[in-house]
Amino acid sequence: MTSGLTAPLEGITVMDFTTLAPGPFATLMLANVGADVIKVERPGIGDEMRIYRNAFGDNGVTFSILNAGKRSVTADLKVDEDRERIKSMIRECDVVVEQFRPGVMERLGLGYKDLSETNKGLIYCSITGFGQTGPKAMVAAHDLNYVADTGMLALGECSTGKPSIPELLAADLAGGSYPAVINILLALQRRAQTGEGVYLDISMTDCLFPLMFWCLGLGWGSGDWPHSGQQLLTGGSPRYQVYRTEDHRYLAVAALEERFWQVFCDTIQFEADAETERKEPKEMIAKIAQIIQSKSADEWTRLFDGKDTCSIIANTLEEAVQDAHYRARGVFERQIETESGELISALPLPIVSELLDKGASPKKVPKLGEHN
Repeated sequence: MTSGLTAPLEGITVMDFTTLAPGPFATLMLANVGADVIKVERPGIGDEMRIYRNAFGDNGVTFSILNAGKRSVTADLKVDEDRERIKSMIRECDVVVEQFRPGVMERLGLGYKDLSETNKGLIYCSITGFGQTGPKAMVAAHDLNYVADTGMLALGECSTGKPSIPELLAADLAGGSYPAVINILLALQRRAQTGEGVYLDISMTDCLFPLMFWCLGLGWGSGDWPHSGQQLLTGGSPRYQVYRTEDHRYLAVAALEERFWQVFCDTIQFEADAETERKEPKEMIAKIAQIIQSKSADEWTRLFDGKDTCSIIANTLEEAVQDAHYRARGVFERQIETESGELISALPLPIVSELLDKGASPKKVPKLGEHN
């Protein structure tokens, strides 16, 4: 950060009642741009991710990377004394983030209506799978269920023909964390203008649909709703495809534009036939697959080097973390620290380095109830 500039959310206090991934990742982003995030945890247990396997210090590594830089207080929200203590803290805070089922916080007297009576500028963000209203509002589910319910899971299938389990927590993060942060920042901006707080109902399933914009446009515009293995971006085109190499690595090809496609075909010495591509795309995919399988990943990398083909050998995650490009950009250079002094790379955030809070670095993982 440029000398003399403060972090964007310095002076903003966030009460965080969330666990697992959606809320913690959202408040992690807020904490890393200057907000004072106070994580409210159950006495003796805390966020259940503290005890997940693969420990880092005294906590699970997933808890550590999602909660470093926050403060931890414990409270049993079913106990009057603890609940009143938390209420008194909220009177002085700016943002509340929670992800209980609809109605839970209201029954505890910690809903937006109750809290906004004594804090008119409060921004209250609820993150749930299906939102606060609607027939599915109370349905118990996790990320896989959400992507299944919205039609996203059906867009991709593996060799057995069944939908493949997504590698990413799309609903939790893209459908939950990111929209929560966007709406909190917008609400803070509006509050700066009007002095008014607001209630934010973040539905992870609602927020998954924008990620499928091209699928929705295709369905609405032509009635040709996308299916796995059939459309341009779901495996139906030789131009947007994954091919296996001789040494059982995989080449990801995304040569959609004609200029990239022609260079790709020239490089692999394949005569592209527009008519076959249009009428028999699977036949063309099979022919290209044979060509790609004739050479190793290293050989293809050398052949594609310096050429605009939109073709890249698929890295393992371990290889990607060690990749010189991401190292040069400092993607993994920030660190977090346990109470015992152990260091590990911090989770990369979608925030430019100039906006990150540089104070107290590396960020420390809070002990349960450390800030009571």
